[in-house]
Amino acid sequence: MRLATPRADHGLKRALASGVAAMALAAPALAQSPPTLSRADGLPDGAIYLDADRGGRGADGVIIAAGDVERALLRVDGRTLRARSLTYDPATGQGAAEGQVEVIDTDGAVVYASRVELDGGLRAGVAVDFATRLANGASLMAATAVRRSETVNELNYALFSPCPLCAEDGAPASPVISVSAEQVVQDEALRAIVYRNAVFRVKDVPVFWLPVFAHPDPTVERASGFLTPSITYDTGGRGLSVEAPYLHVVSPSEDWLISPQINSQIAPLLNLQWRRRFADGVVVARGGYTRERNFGDFDLDGDGRIERDVRFGPQDHRSYLLAYGAFDPEGPWRWGFTAERTSDKTLFDRYDIEEPYQDNGLYYGDQRRLISQVYAERQTERSYLSVAAFALQSLRVRAFGADAFGNETPALNEFEDDGALPLVGPLVEGRWEPAGPVLGGRLRLQASAAALYRDVYVGAPVLRPETAALPAGASGVDSRRLTGRLDWRRVIITGGARIEPFVDLRADLYDLDDLPPLVAGAAERGAQLSRYRTTVGVDFSYPLIRRFASGADVILEPLAQLSISNDPELDPRIPVEDAQTLELDASGLFRTDRFAGYDLLEGGARLTAGLRTTAEWGEGRSASLFVGRSLRDDRQTAFRVMAADPAAPAVTRLYDPTGLARQASDWVVQAEFEPADAVRGWAHATVDGSGEIRRAEAAVDARWGARNLASVIYLVDRTNPFDPPAQPTVAEARQNYEFVQASGQQFLAGPWGVVGTGIYDVQRDLFTRSEVGLLYDDDCVRFEIGYRKDNTRVRPSGPSEGVYVRLTLATFGATR
Repeated sequence: MRLATPRADHGLKRALASGVAAMALAAPALAQSPPTLSRADGLPDGAIYLDADRGGRGADGVIIAAGDVERALLRVDGRTLRARSLTYDPATGQGAAEGQVEVIDTDGAVVYASRVELDGGLRAGVAVDFATRLANGASLMAATAVRRSETVNELNYALFSPCPLCAEDGAPASPVISVSAEQVVQDEALRAIVYRNAVFRVKDVPVFWLPVFAHPDPTVERASGFLTPSITYDTGGRGLSVEAPYLHVVSPSEDWLISPQINSQIAPLLNLQWRRRFADGVVVARGGYTRERNFGDFDLDGDGRIERDVRFGPQDHRSYLLAYGAFDPEGPWRWGFTAERTSDKTLFDRYDIEEPYQDNGLYYGDQRRLISQVYAERQTERSYLSVAAFALQSLRVRAFGADAFGNETPALNEFEDDGALPLVGPLVEGRWEPAGPVLGGRLRLQASAAALYRDVYVGAPVLRPETAALPAGASGVDSRRLTGRLDWRRVIITGGARIEPFVDLRADLYDLDDLPPLVAGAAERGAQLSRYRTTVGVDFSYPLIRRFASGADVILEPLAQLSISNDPELDPRIPVEDAQTLELDASGLFRTDRFAGYDLLEGGARLTAGLRTTAEWGEGRSASLFVGRSLRDDRQTAFRVMAADPAAPAVTRLYDPTGLARQASDWVVQAEFEPADAVRGWAHATVDGSGEIRRAEAAVDARWGARNLASVIYLVDRTNPFDPPAQPTVAEARQNYEFVQASGQQFLAGPWGVVGTGIYDVQRDLFTRSEVGLLYDDDCVRFEIGYRKDNTRVRPSGPSEGVYVRLTLATFGATR
């Protein structure tokens, strides 16, 4: 029979919620609550739907229904109750169900039981042989589930697992990870869930027991308590390390994370983090402190023999601070800051601080450099303005000089001098575009201003050409720059061709102080310089497409740019702060200014041409190749820098790391390919006129089977005529390098497999980083155990090796 009838009240909605309330006990495993589904059953408000083989009403109006072949079904307000037999009182909302009971909530969550008793007042509700499957795949079972009151739910003899409890054929299976408890109580008033006699099991084998175990209620977004601990072992001097983070929630918008690192061989390190969210922004501050001696590899007695993993030097205070704030109120302005400093240049490496180099502000410090800054931005649809100031701290080992790296005693490594890095302030960037087209094209006005101050003198590549070495402690060059620029461009499409004429006008003013005598003259230590450049040109492209009978498409796109500029007269006294390196690629080859920043700019007449070929076939299969080059009317010797021969430091040579100093630039070759769904790759190279590769990188990713994968990356740089350069006045000379990086995982039997990654330094014939391990990965747990070693030269504390363990539990998160 089927029955649709108006109901007297919302009793069933409340009654079914008592069964769903028991399910909520499993919700701590959920990262977030599933979304509520919209009503799609077509029932009007105030109606009950009943589908049963037998049914009727009692004298008191109670609905009685049963199913002989199929279970009886009762549906109200998007909630469904299925059972072999059920009763429901529309007046009170009380009811009961027995036999293969299934309660389905509006969000799709399902509760199973052999018997359910529901009270319309939600003061009591009982489910016998309770079981549920959560939206994230976790399972929860209990002998009984009882709702004691409005705020207290209880499970007796409960079992929770993030893993499937049934095999693929439907037979019962032992979960890899599970937690059982004699009693589980959810107290919504206390916003906590308490377990009594909790036993943690791996494949039914008990591995851990707690008499009482508690965690926040699933309705709590954040609550105070211990987080997942991290356990590591390091042969670099710390030994066994245990980090047990504790989260203290002050308010919904503020918390503290206290995370002491306890080490077996050295003093502990206390890590703290404070977070505060405001109405229009956030502030996050991390820090750490310890008092300890230096440790690592060191020659204690000076006999030339290195003692391993020793403590040396005086005991000292060691600390770090990593903080940032970002505020975005209503309106066009936003502002922020970063504060990043450490007292010990080796602290992050020695204590394995997690992710110390982050991009949190307007400007970023690169790897192994910390940045402290304040900034403000204003952005509208047609304008942009930023004002900033920042200072840097370097943790880099000097990449040049015979004594820079202490290969035998890393503790004596020579670091980059912070005084050689500039203090920048202010740094102003702005641009504006009119609302409509100008002369049929887009007009953009730009302005920039920068002031840089250095304490320590730096020669090439900041100053070009290099000057004689100055006495130690010589004052650094200070510079102030003001730039104005007008950029106009128009797009014309005709006959399938794309033609873009452009005009670029630019002027720079420089004010310089503390120039070295050989550059400025014995009496003149300062200079005021100006320069300008006017460029007119046109970009051209004409894509051609051919479709073959097989369905494949081939596109040929010739690209060309012709530009004419005056000679900007690059003065060697102008420091090159923001354009020291350049890597040509397919898009950058056609830019008016191919150097980053403002200090280096190109002039004269030049012709740039290239050809891009693209093929597409099958379902998503594709391959593309670009080849291009630029020609100019004359050489640009100002783009060259100086390097010294390590074998004869007095012998120096000018070289071109950019590939743009000659009349013909390097060839740019760039390719991408995806011949199959599981294979894709790309490659990029710059090749000189003789066919020698100066710089290249390539990568290939592949997948096979269900979860097997591998990745290979190759990088090479041969732009420096000497390797390594040995010029003592050079702040940072480019190093030639050649690396191969590979990583992958291969499953051998079921969930068992192997995983590994490695970075191989071809020049040094050494694996700079390597990991190899045993892997177990199924639907609910991923576990890795293996060995790793770090031999990178940028790691100032020397090689590090040891055993690593990584554990990721479905619904629980992961360790590092």
